[in-house]
Amino acid sequence: MNIALIAHDKKKEDMINFSIAYSHILQEHHLYATGTTGKLISKATGLNIHRFMSGPLGGDQQIGAMIASNEMDMVIFFRDPLTAQPHEPDVSALMRLCDVYHIPLATNIAASEIFIHGLERGDLKWREIIKEKRQKEGNA
Repeated sequence: MNIALIAHDKKKEDMINFSIAYSHILQEHHLYATGTTGKLISKATGLNIHRFMSGPLGGDQQIGAMIASNEMDMVIFFRDPLTAQPHEPDVSALMRLCDVYHIPLATNIAASEIFIHGLERGDLKWREIIKEKRQKEGNA
């Protein structure tokens, strides 16, 4: 599965700790992240992560493009709800795309742990069916 990992500045340490704790699961998947978050996770865990631009510089939109193209299966986005974000419209657009395309989106560590355990159990295999269906529709 393709998994996006994103964290606002005040949540990056939480994302690093989450990634360390679940690296044994994450290593089985294709990981994508916005710039600094990806660099920090990779440094702490050794996980192979495709890094996009920083979120405010277009990274959120690059991930959004993958969602709209049926190339992203899950988004784990540790948001900071107590700090104003200069790129809030991009964040809102990313969350809207997750809703439109039925992409599981966790915005805090509690939901992310549920997702990661579900991923480990195979609960998200339905994404493979959705991907296949959308690919057939696109080729018809």
